[in-house]
Amino acid sequence: MESCSTGVNCVLAVFLALHLGLISSMAQQTEQQIGIAGQEVTLPCRGIPSDSSLSPHTVVTWMYSDTVIWRMENNNHWRKPGAVSDQFQVTSTNKELKVRNLVLSNAGIYTCKYGSYKARTSLHVFKLTVSLDGHFLQNEVPELTLMHNSPDPKPALSITLFNSNNNIVTPERENKSPQKHILNLKKLEATDSGTWVCNVHSDSSLINQNISFVVKVLGFQDPDMERKYATADSTVILSWHLNFQKIKWNKGFTGQVNWKQQESAKAHELLDFNVTALGEQHETRKSSHLLFEIPERTPKSTIQVKLPKVHFNHSGQYQCQLAYKGRHVQSNIELVVMKVSANPVGPLSRGVKMTLICEVSGPLPPKAHLRWERVNGTQMDIKNSKQHEVKLEVNISAAGLWSCHLIEDNDRKISLHYHVEEAPVWINYVVTGASIGGSVLVFALVCLCIISGISWQRRRQRAKRMAQARQYLLENKTCQCQHWLKK
Repeated sequence: MESCSTGVNCVLAVFLALHLGLISSMAQQTEQQIGIAGQEVTLPCRGIPSDSSLSPHTVVTWMYSDTVIWRMENNNHWRKPGAVSDQFQVTSTNKELKVRNLVLSNAGIYTCKYGSYKARTSLHVFKLTVSLDGHFLQNEVPELTLMHNSPDPKPALSITLFNSNNNIVTPERENKSPQKHILNLKKLEATDSGTWVCNVHSDSSLINQNISFVVKVLGFQDPDMERKYATADSTVILSWHLNFQKIKWNKGFTGQVNWKQQESAKAHELLDFNVTALGEQHETRKSSHLLFEIPERTPKSTIQVKLPKVHFNHSGQYQCQLAYKGRHVQSNIELVVMKVSANPVGPLSRGVKMTLICEVSGPLPPKAHLRWERVNGTQMDIKNSKQHEVKLEVNISAAGLWSCHLIEDNDRKISLHYHVEEAPVWINYVVTGASIGGSVLVFALVCLCIISGISWQRRRQRAKRMAQARQYLLENKTCQCQHWLKK
């Protein structure tokens, strides 16, 4: 029995030795923790027994580098005095150290010590700064600054960015240093709003940390310049759809709508508007240069201008501009108006030709053209404009419904019709009679002119002869003039 007891004690002794050796080896290792500036990190004190298992006389100490920041002895707690110590809090159960509101200078080696046991933690702190506080306008270029602090040696870091659609974003330019990375990105679009992720990786220090940040891009849901076609005398509503509610933009901004007929012309402010931080939208009419209305009922986050009866000279560029903290972004709508006319105006008489004119107010895109055609007509009744032509004329001799189409990429954008009426039969007779009468009158006038010309020629010749006779008498002083005149 005594040998058995001795054997058991030996086994326990070996087990305890192995356990203490394991703890000792673990204590010699340094654990790594990652913290983000402004957030909180918890540093473990691994291997320490719970409070109930600790002797009342046990001393537990937390150190930052060689400086004691927290100590417990005989159940009495002590913290290093000063404002920085407010960052540190030790849990009562397992003596974990919580570091709140992290800053870069918090990086370093932290040691938890009790008895002969030491647990070391290497704290790396990252700070990611987004330019303009993450609030951008469309087409602005963001700049990201990633700063890193850690115990030496500093690890080599690689950075990968993911946008709100989880697509990798390649920086336009990257400036690297051991503790600072500056990344300049491409121009932002409204669809880039959302949560982005910055992945920091290092093989040498086994770092693989994701840092998320929010990007908000204020702008238009359809930012590209839009071309809108309209026919004369129709009603046109121009709309700009803003995205401030969709992205939960909680800051106030202003804007205005301007119109100018040509690129070089003076711009007229039609209305201005403001949006409060609560998303309330208010518009104010400013200009009397243009007959327009502000619709009473508009969709949310939408700016609208209504032209109840658009004229040919209402065409041009309509621009909606947003302004936030002195920065601007705009979206343009190019309004192109079509009109048709005839020369001469009125019913088309038989045998008479008429010119139909189709015209648009501004230049057309390269793949757009005008087309005249007669409804239910033949191929001969179709005429297309040449490239860049904004006016198309066609000479017609057939009555009916004629249509002018504006075609872009084989798609009819707008059409305008002109109904050519055929003159009644009696009008044709009147026209024919007038034509014949006019012809007779012209013939009579021509004959009268000829007769008058001949008579005038004879009178001229006779006068010439009499003048010659008088000259002859004066020179010869004879009486033979009577004989000469009777010839």
